Amino acid sequence: VQLQASGGGFVQPGGSLTLSCAASGSIFSIKTIGWSRQFPGKKGELVATITNGDTTNYADSAKGRFTISGDSAKNTVYLQMDSLEPEDTAVYYCGASTTTSVYWGQGTLVTVSS
Repeated sequence: VQLQASGGGFVQPGGSLTLSCAASGSIFSIKTIGWSRQFPGKKGELVATITNGDTTNYADSAKGRFTISGDSAKNTVYLQMDSLEPEDTAVYYCGASTTTSVYWGQGTLVTVSS
């Protein structure tokens, strides 16, 4: 499984960004796919996931502001992020798990600042 993340950038507080994660390879084997983030100098956090194509889970910090969705025709998962706060500044990683392995794409930096 290969994962290609994109969509990061600079946004002002209160703004929105949409991250994309394009999956390729043995995508049929994916059970869970989602986003994690690594804060500067701090522990990482699992942000949002989709399991078996329809069950979503969110970190408490993401509930009500972030939405994860998938487009099976494009083999792409999206993370719509609204009402962004400076505390959301992090490197966001797309990850996917199968029954046997975990895969990570490269990170995409999201900076929220005025």
